[in-house]
Amino acid sequence: SQIMDFHSELIQGKLVQRYKRFLADVTFRDGIQRTVYCPNPGSMLGLIKKGNKVWLQRAGNSKAKYPYVWKLVELDSGILVCIDTQLANKIVYEALLLRKIPGLKDYQEIVPEPKIEGGSRLDFLLNFKNKKPCFLEVKSITLSRVSGLVEFPDSVTSRGVKHLKILKELKLNGFRAIQLYLIQRTDASHFQIAKDIDEAYHQAFEDAKLVGVEVLVFRSDITKMGINLGTFKPLLL
Repeated sequence: SQIMDFHSELIQGKLVQRYKRFLADVTFRDGIQRTVYCPNPGSMLGLIKKGNKVWLQRAGNSKAKYPYVWKLVELDSGILVCIDTQLANKIVYEALLLRKIPGLKDYQEIVPEPKIEGGSRLDFLLNFKNKKPCFLEVKSITLSRVSGLVEFPDSVTSRGVKHLKILKELKLNGFRAIQLYLIQRTDASHFQIAKDIDEAYHQAFEDAKLVGVEVLVFRSDITKMGINLGTFKPLLL
């Protein structure tokens, strides 16, 4: 079975509010309001309107402080958005295991969360037999302010800037380096960096691209059963 099938059926609710970054109040179909875990450190701009339909999953751990985890937002138009940023790595890892990412097929080993000099980590290291290793960083994207256009980041991200600088350094040191943007919504046709939200990130992106850091953009296939890496690649603007 696919790693990224939801391990239990998703439960529908209505959003009351999201707060303290990692918490949200949701009214369930039985009319009871409960606090749920929100696995997203970003601003979630455009997704946290009161009354939005949300889809939750029972926490895998029965001792979890919050027994429900928020997974998807369903917008009025039926568009699904996955707000769980931690799923992006799992989706990409599965796609790597299944060798579904074009241009990344003949590696011998996938190392998740490789340590980089200075104590940082990136998401993946791919080791090849006769080629230089490849470092891969994944970012989860949910922001759309214009129909069909998705943007990253949705709030200032010094961590994101750091990752791009590391990729740039690795590229300059002879490694292959890839920044993969995984668009976690079903309506994306174009992608760009949100310069007005984080100018430093935009600059770091341009600098990284200039030295040859590769940029890959994919859209997830999202259903209420699970999520996989889709074949659709939104156009990078």
